[in-house]
Amino acid sequence: MDKIKMEIAGEISLSEDAGATMRKWREIFGMSQVELAKYLGITVSTISDYEGNRRKSPGTAVVRRFVNALFEIDKAKGGLITQKFAEKEKPVGDFFEVHEFARSISLKDFISLIKGRVMTNEDLVESKRIYGYTLIDSIKVILDMPFSYFQNLYGNVNERAFIFMGVSTGRSPFVVVRVSPSKPSAIVLHNMDPAKIDKLAVKISEKERIPMIITRMPVEEIKGALNKI
Repeated sequence: MDKIKMEIAGEISLSEDAGATMRKWREIFGMSQVELAKYLGITVSTISDYEGNRRKSPGTAVVRRFVNALFEIDKAKGGLITQKFAEKEKPVGDFFEVHEFARSISLKDFISLIKGRVMTNEDLVESKRIYGYTLIDSIKVILDMPFSYFQNLYGNVNERAFIFMGVSTGRSPFVVVRVSPSKPSAIVLHNMDPAKIDKLAVKISEKERIPMIITRMPVEEIKGALNKI
């Protein structure tokens, strides 16, 4: 876990908005400001001030204590998040790319950035927030990827968008998500013709309350727009 801790600490230290990045990681680990403050022996207002950038950017010592606290509290609660990080270290580059945002963004803003079109569950677009995206080679994942790699699609947190490339009807991505215990916040079908969307995919999308989005924006442009967040 030392490598993961260093990566998180480095992300916070190098972030242009250190407070937002600290908040993101606290939320990923599923803990409140009160819980974190109690463990660190500081006031809740101190945590709030750091996250709101009302204090100067935290130094190395503060960041180290913050990151260690996240893992120690998680360990005391059963280590579910820590286990996800252990699984994440499997080699998955041939099947998909995972990108985490420095801060959460609304699904509405995400859709705008990828020039997307909402096909289902449009009422959820305003309320959902996401922390990253996973770019997926649909054919390779469905035909070749070991099932044990599946949880790695979610990176650090489930609240993310799956962008499926190489889809023809959209059925397979939604069937896969339907049988999975974890669900993404949204599914994007890249370069998809709206007229060819499978009716079963639409039904699953509506039943699972996972917005279906389509975009024709080139993949490299999508990555260029999203990787700045």
